[in-house]
Amino acid sequence: MHRAIPFDEIHRWMFDTALPLWADVGFDGQTGTFAEKLAFSGKPIDTGFHRTRVTGRQTYVFAHAALMGWERGQDLAAAGARKLNAIYQGPEHGWPRTTNTAGDVIDGTPDLYDLAFTLFGFAWHYRASQDPESLASAHRALDFIELHMRAPVGFWHELPPSGWRLQNPHMHLLEASLVAFEASGDERFLKTAKQIVTLFRAHLFDGRTLAEYFDADWNRAPGDEGQLAEPGHQLEWAWILIQYGRLAGEDTLALAEALVGFAEAHGFDDRTGRVLQVVRSDGTIVDGGSRTWPNTERIKGHLALFEATGRDPRQAVATSARVLLDTYLATEVPGLWIDRFNADGLPEASDAPASTLYHVFLAFAEILRLRDAIEAIAD
Repeated sequence: MHRAIPFDEIHRWMFDTALPLWADVGFDGQTGTFAEKLAFSGKPIDTGFHRTRVTGRQTYVFAHAALMGWERGQDLAAAGARKLNAIYQGPEHGWPRTTNTAGDVIDGTPDLYDLAFTLFGFAWHYRASQDPESLASAHRALDFIELHMRAPVGFWHELPPSGWRLQNPHMHLLEASLVAFEASGDERFLKTAKQIVTLFRAHLFDGRTLAEYFDADWNRAPGDEGQLAEPGHQLEWAWILIQYGRLAGEDTLALAEALVGFAEAHGFDDRTGRVLQVVRSDGTIVDGGSRTWPNTERIKGHLALFEATGRDPRQAVATSARVLLDTYLATEVPGLWIDRFNADGLPEASDAPASTLYHVFLAFAEILRLRDAIEAIAD
């Protein structure tokens, strides 16, 4: 017997609680800025900074909500796109990591992670509105990435480069490039996506585990750091690779199967129904806690395999959806989240970071998108 997926409960959480809360309290119409985090009382917290990645993510959320019929989403997504354009520092400096409420630069470091979500936000706004300025801005974002962030292989994660090379910003650039390609049809974005998938095949994934940290030549970092794997990222890559395969006409199923297989075998706690935060490549648990986002990625990973193979996703999707709704999203003020539980199952969060809404909204939107197909599965 499979557990029932709570489709209606998911819809209510998205459209009756989370979206209104983050639109009313999580957005300042006077300054055009999105809150970085909300207190568990539902009030915004003044952090003194605004991350570009959060502006891009919230622009996405409201654009996607608009496409799903939530009328207020268009205006909020447009406000996010305007803010992204307002903090653009020109072709030599691009988008900063952080600004203050007035839009002045706090940290101007070019960061591939933030640039990926800049592209993501513009691409989703264009997808929802067909606003030509957002498409032009998506091209400006990729112009900057191509001109300044490109390395001999892959891209630099920041400028000047420091520390290990990272897979995660590349994953999000792949995700953003696919959205931009699907929205615009411009092969330029698909070309970028193909380059990142080539990097993934050649260096990031060994057929079993996805490493997080690499040296300058894309060898896994020496010692323990090179053996670390995040099950949530494996599941996230699986979903993105299936989307890539669909758009690029390439067979990525074996990659997705292997990514999900390792995450299920070594990164999922059957007792709690949660996805673990960090394990080693041999499956040893490094961080047995669990944030919200890896559990959303488990939903997406299984839904991607369902679309690719027809395999019944109901048990996995229902389990992770219930864990999210009953623990992470079960806050006194509806529409918030407890972003992390430790290995003992105790909450470790003092507020609700805005950056998490992107993960929850996208996973829940995928569940609703595939509702008819899932309900058509014969028992």
